[in-house]
Amino acid sequence: MSDILNKKTGMGALSLGFAACVALGLLVQYSSFGARVDAILIDAQTRILRYAFPAPATRDVVIVGIDEATVNSIKEPITLWHRHLGDFLRAMAEGQAAAVGLDIVLPDRSFNDILPGYDESLMTGILAARKAMPVVLAVTIDGNGRQRPLYRKFQLLAGEEGTGLALFPRDADQIVRRFDERLAENDAAVSTLVGQLARGLGAAPTSGIIDYSVGAAFSYVPFHTVLNWVRANDTANLREKFKGKPVILGSVLPADDRLSQPVNLAAWEDNANLASGVIIQAQALRTILGRGLIKPVPSLIVLPLIVVAALWFFLELRAMVAIWVFLLWGGALFAAILWLFRHGWYVSSSGTFAATFFALAGRAGVDAGTKLKERLFLKRSFSGSVSPIVMEEILAGQLSPELGGERKYVCVLFADIRSFTTLSESMAPEKVITLLNRYFECVVAQIHKENGAVICFMGDGIMAVFGAPKSVDNPSASGFAVAKAMQREVENLNKALVAEGMEVIEIGVGLHSGEAVIGHVGSSGRHDYTAIGDVTNVASRLEGVTKEIGYSVACSRNVAEELGMPDELSPVGPQSIKGHTPIEVYGWGQRQAR
Repeated sequence: MSDILNKKTGMGALSLGFAACVALGLLVQYSSFGARVDAILIDAQTRILRYAFPAPATRDVVIVGIDEATVNSIKEPITLWHRHLGDFLRAMAEGQAAAVGLDIVLPDRSFNDILPGYDESLMTGILAARKAMPVVLAVTIDGNGRQRPLYRKFQLLAGEEGTGLALFPRDADQIVRRFDERLAENDAAVSTLVGQLARGLGAAPTSGIIDYSVGAAFSYVPFHTVLNWVRANDTANLREKFKGKPVILGSVLPADDRLSQPVNLAAWEDNANLASGVIIQAQALRTILGRGLIKPVPSLIVLPLIVVAALWFFLELRAMVAIWVFLLWGGALFAAILWLFRHGWYVSSSGTFAATFFALAGRAGVDAGTKLKERLFLKRSFSGSVSPIVMEEILAGQLSPELGGERKYVCVLFADIRSFTTLSESMAPEKVITLLNRYFECVVAQIHKENGAVICFMGDGIMAVFGAPKSVDNPSASGFAVAKAMQREVENLNKALVAEGMEVIEIGVGLHSGEAVIGHVGSSGRHDYTAIGDVTNVASRLEGVTKEIGYSVACSRNVAEELGMPDELSPVGPQSIKGHTPIEVYGWGQRQAR
């Protein structure tokens, strides 16, 4: 088939198909659809690595959570928690934390007029913490997209490196998968909470995918518990929980600051879709402090992968094989990108998978189209030369075109118009051909109706086989049904002939069943599909016996037994046939004078 395809389409057409697969792969790679597919693949890799191949975090981050118990235990509204936040920062200094970030919105003005000394309590906490470690205060944006200001004194105490936006870029599906400080207009970089903490701890954040696959699910230390420790001078608990570790304070309230994440990292809740923002801050920070953010491989590597995937277009494969190739190649490709993902590299592979699919499916479509074209050509060319059942087997590849055959059990039918030579002598040759064609048109349709194969036309005679090339349940039953149908068709034809003033015709039909060799006989340059064997000779002779026994149909005992010896068959005893031992014969039809 490959040779035929190459001859008909040429390497130019195959190259064009290959180029189309590359182009389609690139189109998917840089489309919004491809971005969605890549996002799905990122999440799949994350889940597989997290649950099947868990890896510990190199440096963990502690979350201090503001939960419902905390809110219920503190009488002031969160806006006026200056004193408590100051105590918390002093607790971090006492507990010897490595760094601390406040992922909460601090006020943009002083509250000393309302509660004298509140600002100072927070400011002294900031100063105490800054002497011991990096401190980063979160800032956010207002409804107009502008950075919300922080109270000037808090800003001055925190210093230039002590504030950062508590923001992350979101993908099209609103899931946070990436860390990137290029959040301003024209991709200008801004300082972020995580970025400032990382820099304060000696790591240089760039941009990349947050590795949600490393580290255990987060638990948190309740904010009010930390306050109780510091006010009780419980240094032991403070150092046990925080010594040498980065700490982020943030809300873990069910309806506050929730962001979508690929996996659930909150050990205290089952919501897999939304996470407290502080969890994502902590996961991003421990990714940067550990193996680092996952970097996308350069486009110069992705392009060759698409080209290699498109090469499948040059390979001819059966449909099932193509499906297996797609699954195995896709599985191997996914395993490779999964391994790279674990080692810090992300391969955007939507275009590669798309090129593979288009190459395999496209080539399968080309092959199917070529085969269909060949089948239509064969059908147009030879549908009138062979029976439909033979044509179907040839097109399905079930009938070998090679010389030779196979042994099969069949029923052979021979039919002939009686006294046709005498009849034709009184007719013009053109009218003889017309009559034969009208007769054959009627009876051949009945043969095909029973899945029989017309083997040949011999003047006014016809030979048909039932049971080959396509098997039937009972070849003799099919052959006998056709023999009776042929008689009915001849009766109808005779009515038309009488109306036209022409002489009527009679036919004799012989049926015998047995084993025959079915296949192609002839030379390599010209051969016919036929049946060879004693069963063929006997059937032919039985057709001639119809004249002797006075019945229009003569069946051998083999056929009669396979029909169940029906009452409609009349036994006429053994009959001598030329070149063969006598055959027990059964007749059917209206008995005629001999």
